[in-house]
Amino acid sequence: MTSLDKPTEHTEDTEHDNRAVTEAALFEAFGGVRGMIETVLPGLLFVTIYTINKDLHLSALAALGVSLLLVVVRLAMKDTVKHAFSGVFGVAFGVVFAMMTGNAKDFYLPGMLYTLGLALAYIITTLAGVPLIGLMLGPVFKENLSWRTRNPGRKKAYAKASWAWGLILLGKCAILFPLYWWADTTQLGWVLVALKIPPFLLAVWLTWVFLAKAPPPIDVFAEMEAEERRREAEARAGE
Repeated sequence: MTSLDKPTEHTEDTEHDNRAVTEAALFEAFGGVRGMIETVLPGLLFVTIYTINKDLHLSALAALGVSLLLVVVRLAMKDTVKHAFSGVFGVAFGVVFAMMTGNAKDFYLPGMLYTLGLALAYIITTLAGVPLIGLMLGPVFKENLSWRTRNPGRKKAYAKASWAWGLILLGKCAILFPLYWWADTTQLGWVLVALKIPPFLLAVWLTWVFLAKAPPPIDVFAEMEAEERRREAEARAGE
């Protein structure tokens, strides 16, 4: 191996490590396959039961029941419950809306409004210079907010990823809200279930693409630990 080959090999190793770290962080942040199942299952159960018997109460209670069951399973396995809990709250709001209005389509309305609000949050925070995906993933990468001032390449990647999330979610809303007004409950429900995973996977994949090519994160926790060790060493030297 020549001296010219070594930097290339080192760069490839660094890029590989960065991709591996990015994949692990995204898997943790978004829940992986299990998180997707927990997101889809309650809505799928609701629309399936409602398609069969048009019973709003049975459909709503079944969806809420399976959401609670997913939390219980997580607790029993001593696993993180944040994804399952978010599903419970979403389903609970949907059940309340649908029961109050007597309109089964309102089961989906809180989730649709949340999606719209989240899309706007991604876009607005990016325009403000603090892209939401960076705020979400910074702690996962142990960089906190260091990317804002110390790592411009990562800030740019977070901005691109946030734009991707915002525009993809807006596109999803552009399909769902007209259906809320014009389609019946079963049509809306099946389209919504079909749109749960593909847009999410596209946004996660684009996030991985942008971050895998970005500079590696600055581990601020490691920096603080190193600084603490340095101070302890200086204190011992001064004794």
